Amino acid sequence: MKSNFILSRRKLLCHGMAGTSLLAAPYARAESRDFPSEPITIVVPFPPGGSTDLLARQIGKTLSTALQCGVIVLNRGGAGGIIGTNFVAHAKPDGHTLLFGVTGTNAISRALYAELPFDPLRDFIPLSLVVSAPLVLVVNPDTGIHTVADYVAAARRNPGSMTYGSPGNGTSMHLTGAMFAQAGGLHLTHIPYHGSASAMQAVISNQIMSMFGDIAITAPQIRAGKLRPLAVTALTRDALYPDLPTMAECGYPAFESLSWQAMFAPSGVPASLITLLSREIVAAVRAPDLAEFLAVRGLDIEGKDAAASAAFIRTDTQKWADVISQTGLSIQ
Repeated sequence: MKSNFILSRRKLLCHGMAGTSLLAAPYARAESRDFPSEPITIVVPFPPGGSTDLLARQIGKTLSTALQCGVIVLNRGGAGGIIGTNFVAHAKPDGHTLLFGVTGTNAISRALYAELPFDPLRDFIPLSLVVSAPLVLVVNPDTGIHTVADYVAAARRNPGSMTYGSPGNGTSMHLTGAMFAQAGGLHLTHIPYHGSASAMQAVISNQIMSMFGDIAITAPQIRAGKLRPLAVTALTRDALYPDLPTMAECGYPAFESLSWQAMFAPSGVPASLITLLSREIVAAVRAPDLAEFLAVRGLDIEGKDAAASAAFIRTDTQKWADVISQTGLSIQ
């Protein structure tokens, strides 16, 4: 029986990749069959309470049932998401440690930072682009600002006095503010916070005047009257706020900024596990209970597979590199 499984060196070379596939297939099947062998950890590179954290926990519940294993959501915030992202980049590539990354950590950071401890394209494998959504420009109602035109007028009256917050340097919210400042010829002061929830609370408590916020996390506060929305950053109006104009409608043609969230594995995870994880995550994203969770928060379901997600993220990375080049931003 043993001889049936032995290929001579000459036959292996002649068969090339076919021979390699014969040897790899049983191993790949065994690999998938034995997975997971321990709880899966989904690292969220931001503090608890933000939209990324909430969505990761929802996906984790569905994934836990599908894979019949424990799923732990680990918050490792700091440095605009760089700390948690770096943690996953250097994790053991066995499929048990995943990253729930965002535009800032896995697209913007590559061009924004002079030095990074990881390469967002080289060191990660996209499993699924989960959701995307526009941002919404919000202000504290006490500012007396009701429109984008009001905002611009206030910023021009006192250059530098108009403050806007973000979840941290290098996030899509930070860059969107920089895009707006450039488009409007404005001097805005950026104030980075430790996560979306902290930045939003700073607007509500009047510590800062505004932010380009994540629709998911700002929606409840907008409904409660604690934040006033001025415009969305999509090219078309958002279903959650059909009466709210786009930035383009407010005089900034082609102004678009979409924030996305995606699940990643560190590079080196075997292809068979990438296929398995991608399939299960896409299924989790498309589950009816998650669809309802997303709809009330204004998040658009993407549910792209690994290949489609990788193509999208490469394109988006280049887009943000162009924005950074045009605005002259850099973080040492």
